[in-house]
Amino acid sequence: MTHDAHRHGDHPAPAEHGDHPAQAAHGGHAQEQSLTRQAISATVHCLTGCAIGEVLGMVIGTALGLHNLATVVLSIVLAFFFGYSLTIRPVLKAGVTFRQALKIALAADTLSILTMEIVDNAIILAVPGAMDAGLASVLFWASLAVALAIAFVITVPVNRWLIGRGKGHAVMHAYH
Repeated sequence: MTHDAHRHGDHPAPAEHGDHPAQAAHGGHAQEQSLTRQAISATVHCLTGCAIGEVLGMVIGTALGLHNLATVVLSIVLAFFFGYSLTIRPVLKAGVTFRQALKIALAADTLSILTMEIVDNAIILAVPGAMDAGLASVLFWASLAVALAIAFVITVPVNRWLIGRGKGHAVMHAYH
């Protein structure tokens, strides 16, 4: 390291992973695990907002006796609302304007929420009688729980793919 580099706090570049095959394999594995952990965390975040909206929409729609399509639409609208709200809050706390926070939330969560909503609503609609079972029914709640669990499993690889490309929840890292 030169005196000038030391004075500015620069450090020599670490050896590239390609310099030593064992380091390359270990570094790649650690990076894959980190990416998967980030994707799981992003999907838990998405699941939280989606589940709040989904459950609330299903409960309201079922309690009001809305048609299944109206109930599903209400659930989807609320899932997006709560999903985006959970993202916008910490971004606003970081001092970003609401308009910019909304743009960040749209970029971070849209594909994740969309994937989760398509999967969980398709499952709910595919389970015979689930939508008509009523709020006191185990069929209703079990179908909703299973649908959300399956949607979570399917959405993790979507978030992993997005984060690996610097998109999705990767845009949120500057605000945490």
